[in-house]
Amino acid sequence: MNNPDTFFALKDLPPQEVPLKPFLFLAFAVFSIAQPNQDKIVKEVRHELIMLPYYGVFDNLAYRVDGSKVTLFGQVTKPTLKSDAERVVKKIEGVETVANEIEVLPLSPNDDQIRRATYRKIYSNPALQRYQMGAVPPIHIIVKNGNITLVGVVDNETDKNLAGIAANGVPGAFKVTNDLTAGK
Repeated sequence: MNNPDTFFALKDLPPQEVPLKPFLFLAFAVFSIAQPNQDKIVKEVRHELIMLPYYGVFDNLAYRVDGSKVTLFGQVTKPTLKSDAERVVKKIEGVETVANEIEVLPLSPNDDQIRRATYRKIYSNPALQRYQMGAVPPIHIIVKNGNITLVGVVDNETDKNLAGIAANGVPGAFKVTNDLTAGK
């Protein structure tokens, strides 16, 4: 039984192990079904979160799938986005529980001003304008209490650095954390 190839030859098991045949087959079948189901859940969660109507550049949504449990993370500017994310994920076939750990950012006119200024600084750079296209741009600008965090994916390290430099030039911001990931 140490060789994985023997798993498929259950008819060749010694007589004392014959009672294990149904159990082994069931365990293999459950594993085979569970993995594609989890992959399907991952794809569905991503799709549903991206399709939320008020999800935008100033929000960050992330998730983890553990079997039939989905944990939601991130930061949002509107409380309704937090509840909408949980609602749509709960409706996905195969999801039994949802842990909603999304943080609702505090209302702050100063933070709103910093968000807008950061957006203008980043996307006015010709090298970064291509990231502005699409329903949800890949560079997310999270501002909390005057602190800017950039989250998302860019094509290369140069674009990551350009976005960080632009954010550092925003007046009124206390600190900039560049958590962008360079894809290539």
